[in-house]
Amino acid sequence: MKTNPLYIPLVFTLLLLTHCTTMGQTQLQNIKEYQVTDFGASDKGEELSTQAIQQAIDAAHKAKGGKVVLTEGTYLSGTIELKDNVHLQLNEGAILLGTTDAYQYKKLEQGNLALIVAKEANNISITGKGTIDGQGRKLALAIDSLHHIGERIDPKYNKKRMRPNELHRPELINLLRCTNVNFSNVTLKSSASWLQTIEQCTDVRYDSVTIHNRAYWNNDGFDIVDCKNVSITNCNIDAADDGICLKSHSKDHYNDGIYIANCTIRSSASAIKFGTASLGGFKNVTIENIKVFDTFRSAIAIESVDGGIIENVKVNNITALNTGNALFIRLGHRSGDRPGVVKDVSITNIDVQVPFGRPDIDYDLRGPEVNFFHNPFPSSITGIEGYHVENVQLENITIRYPGRASKGMAYVPLSRLNQVKEEVKGYPEFSMFGELPAYGLYVRHVTGITMKNIIFTLENEDFRPAIIFDDVSNITLSRLEVPKSNKSEIILKDASINSIDEELLQQLEKL
Repeated sequence: MKTNPLYIPLVFTLLLLTHCTTMGQTQLQNIKEYQVTDFGASDKGEELSTQAIQQAIDAAHKAKGGKVVLTEGTYLSGTIELKDNVHLQLNEGAILLGTTDAYQYKKLEQGNLALIVAKEANNISITGKGTIDGQGRKLALAIDSLHHIGERIDPKYNKKRMRPNELHRPELINLLRCTNVNFSNVTLKSSASWLQTIEQCTDVRYDSVTIHNRAYWNNDGFDIVDCKNVSITNCNIDAADDGICLKSHSKDHYNDGIYIANCTIRSSASAIKFGTASLGGFKNVTIENIKVFDTFRSAIAIESVDGGIIENVKVNNITALNTGNALFIRLGHRSGDRPGVVKDVSITNIDVQVPFGRPDIDYDLRGPEVNFFHNPFPSSITGIEGYHVENVQLENITIRYPGRASKGMAYVPLSRLNQVKEEVKGYPEFSMFGELPAYGLYVRHVTGITMKNIIFTLENEDFRPAIIFDDVSNITLSRLEVPKSNKSEIILKDASINSIDEELLQQLEKL
């Protein structure tokens, strides 16, 4: 049996993470506790307890380690800083409540403003059945008011969307270059911006964490930036922006060894996304057993547009209901000296239902509309001229489309496929090319794509073909099932097939 090259390092990583987590839990049971109320913190939520909580953290740190405990109650706070060997525990019924006073927040180095910050800290954790609540909407509106009265001017104020830019709005958590970080069981909610940024950190574990971030704009659930050995498991995420977002802010760093599994995600943007910031890249990423629902953009979006390298990505067992787009893979050149690389991507066992209408309509704060009334978008895999996406494997994939695409909306005939915009420098998004001339899958500038056991269904007729290959080489097609029609369902333009099932030949047309 041929061994998947990802399998051995992945198993080793998971065993290591499991060992570290078990060891960490055992150690936590035996360390000294520091009750924040003993340092003068109020559990009534009416007066700031920032200084008292920080004193408890400093005392635990000075003693070479300890557990800082918030018992049942509400603790109002500005920025606190975690330090080496300090474990913040929120007992059931405990709420760490971010203040709405914008002046009580700070940042460390290039990190963002946040309620909880840490820089170069080792062996830290946030655990327990309590809640961290950023009061994001009240805080963001307070910051907005300070800008408008001239007291705290935001030089990058978003005039188009009438809100402060995200760097002026505090996150819940911002960690920079930390090692051995553990989050478990807690609920994280209502940030004024991204919920958390974990940047250039190593050995980070999230397990059984609940994310509810729908307070304001740019409400991502996770932003994992240039980190090594990260696991996100058994988490429940409801975010008004991207659910889990991997980013790369530095061309000298990249994400490596990322494991995301057994999570449920609802998003007004994309459920799991690589990018948009993609300077260094993303390597050795495994995503499996994910449930997505009521999500506006893509279930899975894999993007390199700033010169980053994406390689060895394995996505398996994804179920998405009421989701606007199944799969978006993009290699572009928005910035950087030269385009990056997207190669060796495996997508298996995917079942997605795409609606005709907007799937996130029940969010009160939704991501921006596309700029046109659109026919339902297909999945797409696109590079740019001279820089191809390489070696993509799609297997056991079912996508259920609504059909109803109308020629009156955007009719790009097969004779004019060159009218589909390249958008080399465009912001990567499933709708970036405008209306696409296929309903199931649009593939352009790709070298090496294998499709096996692919099913596209339609609730209603669609005038477009199922699949278009444009400037694609080394295509392998096996067991493709699409609704029968009187038109060709597989279109080749400047494309070459390596292998195809005999029964599919009658559905194929070369331009």
